[in-house]
Amino acid sequence: MLSVQNVTMRYGAKILFEDVTTTFNPGRRYGLTGPNGAGKTTFMKILAGELEEQTGTVQRPRRMGILRQDQFAFDAFRVIDTVIMGNRPLWEALLERDAIYAKPEMTDEDGIRVAELEGVVGFEDGYTAESDAAVLLDGLDIPESLHDRKMSELQGGQKVRVLLAQALFGNPGALLLDEPTNHLDLDSIHWLEEFLGRYQGTVIVISHDRHFLNNVCTHIADIDYQTIIQYTGGYDDMVMQKTQLRSRIEGENAQREKKIAQLNEFIARFAAGTRSSQVNSRRKEVERLAPGELARSNIQRPFIKFEQKRPSGRHALEFQHVRKGYGDVQVIKDFSANVPRGERVAIMGRNGMGKSTLLNALLANAPGVTEPYVSIDSGEVRWGHEANVGYFAQDFRESIPKGWTMTDWLRQFDPDATVEQIRGVLGQMLFRGEEGTKKTEVLSGGEACRLMFCKLMLQKPNVLVLDEPTNHLDLEAVIALNTCLQRYEGTLLLVTHDEDLIDEVATRIWHFEGGRIEDFQGTYSEYLANA
Repeated sequence: MLSVQNVTMRYGAKILFEDVTTTFNPGRRYGLTGPNGAGKTTFMKILAGELEEQTGTVQRPRRMGILRQDQFAFDAFRVIDTVIMGNRPLWEALLERDAIYAKPEMTDEDGIRVAELEGVVGFEDGYTAESDAAVLLDGLDIPESLHDRKMSELQGGQKVRVLLAQALFGNPGALLLDEPTNHLDLDSIHWLEEFLGRYQGTVIVISHDRHFLNNVCTHIADIDYQTIIQYTGGYDDMVMQKTQLRSRIEGENAQREKKIAQLNEFIARFAAGTRSSQVNSRRKEVERLAPGELARSNIQRPFIKFEQKRPSGRHALEFQHVRKGYGDVQVIKDFSANVPRGERVAIMGRNGMGKSTLLNALLANAPGVTEPYVSIDSGEVRWGHEANVGYFAQDFRESIPKGWTMTDWLRQFDPDATVEQIRGVLGQMLFRGEEGTKKTEVLSGGEACRLMFCKLMLQKPNVLVLDEPTNHLDLEAVIALNTCLQRYEGTLLLVTHDEDLIDEVATRIWHFEGGRIEDFQGTYSEYLANA
């Protein structure tokens, strides 16, 4: 059982949530939702015992699995050992037991202690720990050849999958997963969805992936109105129920206000007359009907709109025999394609297959792209007449130089824009007041991501190249981006693991598999039907 009673967290005058009492039951999978800054990660840390609640109490199961966000914390350890560390009592028992066995001679006390430790190891299924950990790693596409490597030797996406295996290891009574799909490809996400569907304990997950939440969650715990309200179903079900609840309360208040206005009219007409008892009765009725003040929602919806200064030529992009590799490894071997104006291409495949590498090769001579690391080994790439490319890199922080204010950096992408217009664009991405004067080097990951969208809106490109644009966005922003891309009239090249985005936006699929790229002319639904 995982539950909280009368828990409150506030920072200064800002209340994240107040006097929250709720229970998360075994066998149910909860999505913890709310916009950036609502307190999702704070609440998750309270549940995990990593942050002390200001008031109230938390009841936890004996063992919980927690997805660790620090990718570098385990660099000195083997991959297989990092997974086993997910069961702390077992790992500590193994370390102490092995230390005793390593002694030249064992005392009687050592023998007694080893017997106790062997009991812990047996109780915690320690004798099958390595094979159990290997099964989890294989399911998350970490091959056996990496199991004995140090974590420091793995790529970022691989580290995330190992940390996910760590959280899942040892059959914990509850799983706390903070953005588990970040840096996972679609195959790994599908594996995780199936795993969580079979899991018998409590799952609480924070994710910006609406498709994942709809597929996995049986309930949504939504942080809003300074409290946490549980809804039955997935994310889309919650949105519908929340809208209906809000509309019902507002409708009831409107009826009350109408009745109050009628009563006040009677009181005003007869207050000085002989009908004092009736006036007093109506005054009491007004007090009874007075609607309670509705707590303000903390949801903030950005407004993203990508426009074109002018359309590109009929063929936005043509390329032949493109090759790109690193050292002796040839990642893109020989790929040719023609992308007509208005095509929306989703680039899919397992992590490490070459999706970003392909974009870097195609952008080597792209008009409007200034990133220094884009390059091509061989092949011919021709961008269409008057093509203007807007690029959102997966590591977009490298695209934003230090030492600028946000407003000054944005001005170069539309020199004719006034300060008011730039502030307007910043406001669309939820930068308020004087936030435009913030220096670029102090921006958080989410703020830098939103600044990149401001750049693209000012740039008005007719070709958009987006490499994992949703990683630092909350659900409201992801939905806004989805709507925007559906309405965008230019050409789009998109790398994403967001299945709803692929399904609702793409008109063509480039799928990396088995060392080749399949070029499918059609939507994602049509691609799945033909698979």
